[in-house]
Amino acid sequence: MKIALIGYGKMGQTIEKLAKDLGHEVVLTIDRDNQKDFTARNLRKADVAIEFSQPESALENILTCFHAKIPVVSGTTGWGDQLTNAKNICDDNEGTLLH
Repeated sequence: MKIALIGYGKMGQTIEKLAKDLGHEVVLTIDRDNQKDFTARNLRKADVAIEFSQPESALENILTCFHAKIPVVSGTTGWGDQLTNAKNICDDNEGTLLH
């Protein structure tokens, strides 16, 4: 599986190691230093995005994945007040979200 990692802190680095150990490929890694690479074109290189960022950027990151038609798994906490909005947008865009 080809994975895009959004958020490359401790958890993102752990996911990368585990994914590679299981034979998966990380094709895109996004953190605050390379936001310019967080594009639909780059996301489409992946089969799935795994999002472990900050609460204030989680929804925007997830929406970017929806618009690129990439399923997203979000492990970010602290943004639950926006989850209903994310679910509605997910449904409207026929997206996939696991939180």
